[in-house]
Amino acid sequence: MKREIKAPTVGESITEVRILRWAKPPGAAVKVGELLLEIESDKATVEVVAEYAGALTHGEPEGATVKVGAVIGAIDEGAAGTASAGATAAPKVASVVSAPAPMMAAAVGMGAHAEDLSPAVRRMVTEQNLNPATIAGTGRAGRITTGDVIDYVDRSGRPAPTTGIGATSAGAAAPVAMPSHPGVASAKLDARDRRVPMSMLRKKIAERLVLAQHTAAILTTFNEVDLTEVNALRAKHKEAFKAKHGVNLGFMSFFGRACIEAMKEVPAVNYMVDGSDTIQRDYVDLGIAVGTPRGLVVPVIRDAQNLGFVEIEKTIAEFGAKGKEGKLTMKDLSGGTFTISNGGTYGSLLSTPILNPPQSGILGMHKIQDRPMAVNGQVLIRPMMYVALSYDHRLIDGKEAVTFLVKMKEALENPAKLALSY
Repeated sequence: MKREIKAPTVGESITEVRILRWAKPPGAAVKVGELLLEIESDKATVEVVAEYAGALTHGEPEGATVKVGAVIGAIDEGAAGTASAGATAAPKVASVVSAPAPMMAAAVGMGAHAEDLSPAVRRMVTEQNLNPATIAGTGRAGRITTGDVIDYVDRSGRPAPTTGIGATSAGAAAPVAMPSHPGVASAKLDARDRRVPMSMLRKKIAERLVLAQHTAAILTTFNEVDLTEVNALRAKHKEAFKAKHGVNLGFMSFFGRACIEAMKEVPAVNYMVDGSDTIQRDYVDLGIAVGTPRGLVVPVIRDAQNLGFVEIEKTIAEFGAKGKEGKLTMKDLSGGTFTISNGGTYGSLLSTPILNPPQSGILGMHKIQDRPMAVNGQVLIRPMMYVALSYDHRLIDGKEAVTFLVKMKEALENPAKLALSY
């Protein structure tokens, strides 16, 4: 009996996925729970495993983009298949943004016990601290799939308001048409040119950047910060800090705390525009932009206004470890009310960051550079950094943007105000 393999649901706002690779060739024998293929969405790389035993048929080739729910293959249940068939030669694509070891395996549904869950579902419900009995299963015989878990998390997490600038649930931007230049797609290419499809993550990044440019009145203002006192404070405490907590005392916690302090004076940078309304917030979900081989991702530090240096550094270290292991989840990457992007790690001296919609503010950090500065009538060499605030001018005036950077500068140049404690 032919059993269809369908492109699984990987999130409430995701309608298309791309087939990265088939783990087994056509005609191969598969067992229940074996890896069949990997798919990619604009947020995650997900593994699909067999719900039936039999012979595998490919319905769509590697690289194909398909709708969620579309038939992409089949298993001829009971057929012997080719027992010696192995994985295809295509290399496994490393995922920096994938959900925690996600496999779209089935598991028993309502009233499930942990020992009945598949390894993939068990890992997901454990990491998300969920009760499987509260999750409705859509798999065979009411079993829970990892898609069911993802949908449950999307519905039960803090929803990002639908805004006039294209936000959807879980903070994802609604699909927008990518503008093209006339004639480019049909232009005659040089024989040495190669046409390579964008990854779905890269495509989503491109859509969001264009969305920000077309739907917000983006303006950038600049300042510079003398980091002498921050360097001195880090040098004094970094060894004891790491010995006690196992993480480094980095610059990001100083800048995160300084931004939160500046928001007390200028809270609008943490707000957003929703049509003709303003959405105001008393919390800060701080996004930290991170470049990866697959593209830019922004894991979010929740309720950062309540966190000290230790909690911020531990959260950043956790995100770094999960990113290297390919275990950043959609929950880690969704939402955010304000973003910090550090181009200085790549040597950037100055840049104008683009808003991460539907947010109204983003801070750009840059390279720390020793420069001669006039200090109390003397020329001294100081470690200086240019900082840039890009903001939505529909909501934030120039005076407020400048004030925000000045308050942040004051906090960093007098870091005792930030109350470092550990």
